[in-house]
Amino acid sequence: MAAGQVQGADRRARSREKLFTLVETRTETLTLYASLAAHQPFTAEPDVADSVQQFCQALVDYAATAHFQLYRYIADNKERRKAVVEVAEKVYPQIARTTDAFLDFNDRYDVAHFQERVDGLAEDLSRLGELLADRIQWEDQVIQAFGGFRP
Repeated sequence: MAAGQVQGADRRARSREKLFTLVETRTETLTLYASLAAHQPFTAEPDVADSVQQFCQALVDYAATAHFQLYRYIADNKERRKAVVEVAEKVYPQIARTTDAFLDFNDRYDVAHFQERVDGLAEDLSRLGELLADRIQWEDQVIQAFGGFRP
């Protein structure tokens, strides 16, 4: 195998690894979202607060994984497939806005503020669910440009 083919294969393996990590953190976040939503109506009980904190940590990890693992990889010109770069450039501004919303949600419901804001949790969680759905659609466009996801 020629050196260029080896480098291309290595890049593709790194791309698959980054996609796997993204899908894995996304799945964990969605699982915790569903678990948290099952606590409705929300109260300031410790089990609800713990679920919110677990969800927020997963949400931040998911946002960071997407940004620092996948999109940074593309932005640093480590991905050479034009179709992937074009799709990523097209959807990244929307994904970045969802990242901002995720971080805002995390800040809003951090441990110090949870009890005073629990009454707004159902509405905020509903809005966040819509953003998650939109983000998944945008990410799936990038995943498809990579040739789909196969672990």
